[in-house]
Amino acid sequence: MKKKSSLEHYFSKLCQRLRFNNLSYLPRWIIVIIDFAVLAGAILATYLLFKGMGLQYIKMHSEMLFVISFLFINLFFFWLFRTYSGIIRHSSYIDAVKLLFSQCSVLVVFLCFNHTHEFIYGEKAFLNTALFINVVLSFCGLFLYRVVVKQTFELYFSQKDEKGLTKALIYGVDANAISVANALKFESPSRFKIVGFIDKNRQNGTKRILDLPILTQKKQVPTIMRSQGAQGLIIADKSLSKQEQLIIVDQCLEYNYKVYTVPVISDWENQKEISQKVKKIQIEDLLNRNPIVLDTKLISSQLKDKRILITGAAGSIGSEIARQVLGFDPKKLILLDQAETPLHNLNLEIECIKTKSKLKCIIADIRSKETLRRFFEKYQPEVVFHAAAYKHVPLMEKNPSQAIQTNVEGTKNIADLSCEFNVEKFVMISTDKAVNPSNVMGASKRIAEKYVQSLSLKNAQSGSKSTKFITTRFGNVLGSNGSVVPLFTKQIAEGGPITITHRDIIRYFMTIPEACQLVLEAGAMGNGGEIYIFDMGKPVKIIDLAHKMIKLAGFIPDKDIEIKEIGLRPGEKLYEELLNDTSKTLPTYHEKIMIAQEIQEEYQVLHHQINELIQLSKTFNKEEIVFKMKQIVPEFKSMNSNYEQLDKISC
Repeated sequence: MKKKSSLEHYFSKLCQRLRFNNLSYLPRWIIVIIDFAVLAGAILATYLLFKGMGLQYIKMHSEMLFVISFLFINLFFFWLFRTYSGIIRHSSYIDAVKLLFSQCSVLVVFLCFNHTHEFIYGEKAFLNTALFINVVLSFCGLFLYRVVVKQTFELYFSQKDEKGLTKALIYGVDANAISVANALKFESPSRFKIVGFIDKNRQNGTKRILDLPILTQKKQVPTIMRSQGAQGLIIADKSLSKQEQLIIVDQCLEYNYKVYTVPVISDWENQKEISQKVKKIQIEDLLNRNPIVLDTKLISSQLKDKRILITGAAGSIGSEIARQVLGFDPKKLILLDQAETPLHNLNLEIECIKTKSKLKCIIADIRSKETLRRFFEKYQPEVVFHAAAYKHVPLMEKNPSQAIQTNVEGTKNIADLSCEFNVEKFVMISTDKAVNPSNVMGASKRIAEKYVQSLSLKNAQSGSKSTKFITTRFGNVLGSNGSVVPLFTKQIAEGGPITITHRDIIRYFMTIPEACQLVLEAGAMGNGGEIYIFDMGKPVKIIDLAHKMIKLAGFIPDKDIEIKEIGLRPGEKLYEELLNDTSKTLPTYHEKIMIAQEIQEEYQVLHHQINELIQLSKTFNKEEIVFKMKQIVPEFKSMNSNYEQLDKISC
């Protein structure tokens, strides 16, 4: 009884399917045998057809010689046109074209042979009409059995276990959308069950693609998804504008539908590559911004074959600047940071990039001027991107001495050495928190800005053609170290709650690549003394960002994941600004970059004040340090901080 039951299990449908699943493709020799059988069958069918009409297909003495010749000449053209290079179950129209060419070539060869035989011996070796019918039957047979194999595999795999698969609609009906649908159909392991296509043009409602319905967009996308029982939407329509895409995503997130996106598919990409590119839409994709167009010629003229120094190179901004600078073929790229492990990781990453540029990684603290001097003497940088800084507002509020020693003294060291060693351009990475600062970090960056500007003014007044000092100022960067997005991602992964400081807090956001692209552009266009501000797009409420991130993760805000308000942190504003109250902007040739017209201060006075501040920072007396900062930056008004009382004294 046990033996019988084990046999039944062995021959069960499940075991059959498991064994079939292991058959990834047929060996080439089996395909050749099947092709030979089809060809032989076509010869036999043609022979019998003409025999029934009282005609003789093959007139030459040896019929077997004709059959063997026909088979092996076919084999030669199969090899020539690479009909065996593809996998039968993944056959496409290209394979049909290859078969057609091979059979046409066989027909031409045999027709030439027949005419030659008639010329030499006075009679034909076979009937030309019969040969033509033979070749047509051969092509039909070869093509038909490939279609049968392909359809058999498709039918088998379409019956796989659909438990756990996401029912999805594809937005789009163009070639891009069809490529995505095909790729996902054969993806292993499968993630989606495609249930249809959405056509925004409302023209194909009665038609089907890949035997799936085309749904015209007469109603909102979530309504269509609900009617089809879909759980997700894959946006594959390359004609959609950014605004149209954002509207669709917002509608889907409102009803807790999953949204996926895929870039434009290239013709050469295979199905595995396409399916891997279908990703959940990220919060970065929801920024309402158009692609940035760079003046690559101008940037290249500033960076190509130059020695480039990047401070803070291991940070999120510095490392991205390094990657982008490499694309302009600098002579030498010098990466400086005090963070050992991140710099080591960046070094390993860049070493994998094929480039002619020489790479130098330096562990150093920008607060040590003598250490920096040795490296300036050794490497003689021509362009400096200064991204090294302390940036976390709450930490700097508690440690103002460190903010001064790194953000002010460190910047002063790099700027002074740039002048001393005739660096062509010094590009400083600043922040919108330097505008009407309400915290120590922002004020320290504003002091650094003022010093860099004063150096530029000093050079201009002396008629010196020394270093051109350029400052770039932008807001929050999505995904940067310590930014709100990684924090929210971590909190969502832990099941919540998501913590926000205030429900009305607003911030400007930009992606890391966007910010760095604009830094390179601004650095290239700068003539010295400018503070460039970037178009940050529309401001985003942090609570709206939290809602979207929760929905993108597949949860319901305040039900699955709680949003908890914890109060403003010391020095934190409800909103950030890109301009001081007294500042104006000038446009540049780049629509996303403007010049802030700030009042430049005399070098001597400011230099004396900053030296005093640096000396004070060594005493670690917080109140005295912050009070001095407020004297240097009169618009520095502390908010939600213990230093608010100093504003009354400074007034």
